[in-house]
Amino acid sequence: MTFCLGVKVAKGIVAIADTRITSGSEVSSNKKIFVHQSPHHSLFIMTAGLRSVRDKAITYFKEVLEEQDTKFDKLYKAVNAFGEMVKRVAVEDKASLREAGLSFNLSAVIGGQLEKDEEHKLYMLYPEGNWIEVTEGSPFIIIGQPNYGKPILYRNLKYNTSLQEVLKLGFLAFDSTRVSANDVDFPIDVILCEKDSFKIAEQRYEKTDLEQISYQWNALLNASVQKLPTDWMEPIFTKSLEI
Repeated sequence: MTFCLGVKVAKGIVAIADTRITSGSEVSSNKKIFVHQSPHHSLFIMTAGLRSVRDKAITYFKEVLEEQDTKFDKLYKAVNAFGEMVKRVAVEDKASLREAGLSFNLSAVIGGQLEKDEEHKLYMLYPEGNWIEVTEGSPFIIIGQPNYGKPILYRNLKYNTSLQEVLKLGFLAFDSTRVSANDVDFPIDVILCEKDSFKIAEQRYEKTDLEQISYQWNALLNASVQKLPTDWMEPIFTKSLEI
């Protein structure tokens, strides 16, 4: 499994992907983000699913970019093209995967801004090749392990949240997933795409870079629990004493 988070807010896009690869009893680390950029033209793709399917689809898409990159002036066109490569891999590999007892499953989060996009864009692509756009009403998407990181994002993330706060919340969503799921772990790759910059900044964080933040967050949670009022508990504890 994996953890890939994409967040679109007014000021830009933040994306986070873990790097753990689990195959049976074997565990390794590998990058799950593909970045393509040139002047006034940038996009990234994060994926969750079978590594072999991902690598093949990305390889095919790189060839498309080499031949047709200048034709993609809006991000949705590039998303469509990648979707076609996913469907191509499905045609080639789905039957053999089924025979081996495996399912064809490749989801992707695609973001960036191309020349004629009026703003930064973020999409989720399904294994069938169709997609949805992430919008102001629902500004984030998680693929892989989605459940553990959602609560803090639902409670705190707004469309006008600053990019710094988005990254902070995104890390906490990853950290919640990391401590709850054995197949999600450091290092993490972080993407930053500021509105109208047409550029993507990328940074890798090791566990040692962020473990102090994780410890501090855990301490703050524990302290907050201790500070919660207890008067609402009195009815049940009173009944317990009467029994």
